[in-house]
Amino acid sequence: MHEAQRVNEAQRARLAMRRGEWTGTTAFKVPGFVQCNLVVLPESEAYDFLLYCQRNPKACPLVEVTDCGVPEPRLSAPGADLRTDLPRYSIFRNGIRGGDQYDICALWRDDSVGFLIGSSLTFDDALERAGVPKSEEVWVLNTDLPTVPAGRFGGRLVVAMRWMSPSQAIIATQLTSRYPFNHEAPIHVGDPAEIGADLKSPLVGDAVEGIPRGVMPVFWACGVTPQVTALLAKPELMITHAPGHGFVTDFKADQFCIP
Repeated sequence: MHEAQRVNEAQRARLAMRRGEWTGTTAFKVPGFVQCNLVVLPESEAYDFLLYCQRNPKACPLVEVTDCGVPEPRLSAPGADLRTDLPRYSIFRNGIRGGDQYDICALWRDDSVGFLIGSSLTFDDALERAGVPKSEEVWVLNTDLPTVPAGRFGGRLVVAMRWMSPSQAIIATQLTSRYPFNHEAPIHVGDPAEIGADLKSPLVGDAVEGIPRGVMPVFWACGVTPQVTALLAKPELMITHAPGHGFVTDFKADQFCIP
């Protein structure tokens, strides 16, 4: 496909979200483009959160930070608008999650700073091309692994889990290690109890009673981690993507990795 047409796929997806025509998940959608998680904070909280991301690059790999009060991610998606170009947003006030919204125009302020954090949804297409089929479901789970705090931000690591055969897990580990801006290689493979993950109480996904035969759980650091920090840091206002509803950039996934 012509390069301009490929770029337009990302642009068309964002425009559909802006018009309210696309409100569902971005998982397995717009393959070939880097997807990002979103965090929006007031300028007074932005430095500590930037430091938190730098100290926890697997959970919070920064792709772009916007200028204060500017909703356009000028490097990763010129012309886009972070207030409207995601399918769904989660709103936290003083650490308490309220109802999700489909745009945040009324909440964006002159001191708002947007953080785009790489998402593991980026490498699903590359995994499939390498012979690892798309997961029917991806679970998001709390762990007892601590993150490195910065100012008011801290807490435990959140992970995304996929079932894989042993051979698929080897391929996935080798391949995703090339994606440092999209959570990189898994942080754990095998027994969930070793990292404090409870399959019966996932944040996203159905409860699991046991590990199916022939597969093993593979865990990546997850961009939902910053949402958990909101429960502890309790910023006045924190806006994030709703889980699984990411921001699609113009960056090509195969060019945004280590060769």
